[in-house]
Amino acid sequence: MHTQIRIAVALVLGLGLAGCGPDVTLPSAPPATELPSAEYVIGPGDVLRIAVWQNPDLTVELPVRPDGRISVPLIEDVVAVGKTPTALARELETKLAKFVTKPIVTVMPREFYGPYAAQVRVIGEAVQPRALPYRSNMTVLDAIIAVGGVTKYAAGNRTTLVRVVNNAQQTYAVHLDDLIRDGKINENVALEPGDILIIPQSYF
Repeated sequence: MHTQIRIAVALVLGLGLAGCGPDVTLPSAPPATELPSAEYVIGPGDVLRIAVWQNPDLTVELPVRPDGRISVPLIEDVVAVGKTPTALARELETKLAKFVTKPIVTVMPREFYGPYAAQVRVIGEAVQPRALPYRSNMTVLDAIIAVGGVTKYAAGNRTTLVRVVNNAQQTYAVHLDDLIRDGKINENVALEPGDILIIPQSYF
């Protein structure tokens, strides 16, 4: 996870915040709606519990490797990234059928990160800078809560949101202090998969 954050920082700084334009404020998030969410897709770093019914020796909990694969008892190097838990379970059943009679497999994600393109990264002066799995109706405030808030050194009103729009990197102003301290809900902008929030350090 630290590697992902370093890569994100290097990308942003290396490109010199390409596409940086005027101090544009994004639209605030619309009211949350109860919409059916898409099936979860497994990503690198996810921790999966793989249970094989009536076969405790084959039941394991393990992380998805950076190459997107997992290795379980009796089976080596199964691609997990990009698949739903249900799809992966059916594939494991097919492979285990060579060794076990009518295996029944359940795949349960225990720690969620999702594919890189579906993550939101919070870097800089957050209490716990890290990548977060994107979820429906996610907002800036949701992300800040998930990383434990900002440090006392944060310059919240100089926060930048980096987003890829039409294959070009764009930057937008986010006024975190106005949102957190003054309750200006219009600053609680909606996030999109792949967004990067950069919280700078105060000069003083």
